[in-house]
Amino acid sequence: MSHAQRLQRLAGSAFIAIAALLSGPLLAQTAGGGKGAGACPTLLNKTFPRLQDDAPQNLCQYAGKVLLVVNTASYCGFTPQYEGLEKLYADYAAQGLVVLGFPSNDFGEQEPGKSKDIADFCFNTYGVKFPMFSKTVVSGKEANPLFAELIKAGGSAPRWNFYKYLIGRDGKFIDSYASMTTPQSSRITGDIKKALAQQP
Repeated sequence: MSHAQRLQRLAGSAFIAIAALLSGPLLAQTAGGGKGAGACPTLLNKTFPRLQDDAPQNLCQYAGKVLLVVNTASYCGFTPQYEGLEKLYADYAAQGLVVLGFPSNDFGEQEPGKSKDIADFCFNTYGVKFPMFSKTVVSGKEANPLFAELIKAGGSAPRWNFYKYLIGRDGKFIDSYASMTTPQSSRITGDIKKALAQQP
C-alpha cells in the first residue's frame, strides 16, 4: 500500500469516528425526550387503547398538534356536544387541531357500555371521526396518567362529563373548560385559534 493510500484510509477512519462522537449525544437526547427534533413532550408520552379495537396508541403521534382532550359519556345531558366537537375537528384539523375523546363512567354512571357499544353510538349518532380511546377513569386517585397530569397542571379536575382541556403545540397545558362551555363557544374557539397560530 502506498503512502498516499495509507493517509487516505486514516483520514476516512478519523471522519467515521468524529461522526459517531457527534451523532451519539444527539440520538440520546432525542430518544430521551430532550430538545432534539422529534422529541415527545412528557405530557403526551403515554399509551392508551383505541376505542374501536383496543390497539395501543401512543399520544406522541400528536406531538406538534393542538389538542382538545375531553371526557365523554353516551347518556349525559351534554352528550350532544359530540356534534360540536366533531365540527371543531372538521373545521380545524387541517390547521393542526386534534380532539381526543376519553369515554368515562365516572359521573352518574352515564357511560355503562362496552367499547363496541360506545364506538357504534358515537359514529352512528354523531358521525364522530376524531380519535377516541377505551373507557377510562378521569377523576380521583385512579385517574389515568394523562388526566392526572392535566389536573395537576391546571389545578382543576373534571366535575362532570364533557370537561375539556386544551394542550398547545409544545405539549403544555393551556386551559380547561367546564362541561357547560360548548365546543363552539367564543372562549374555546378563540383559544384554539391562538394555539394554532403558535409554533412548538
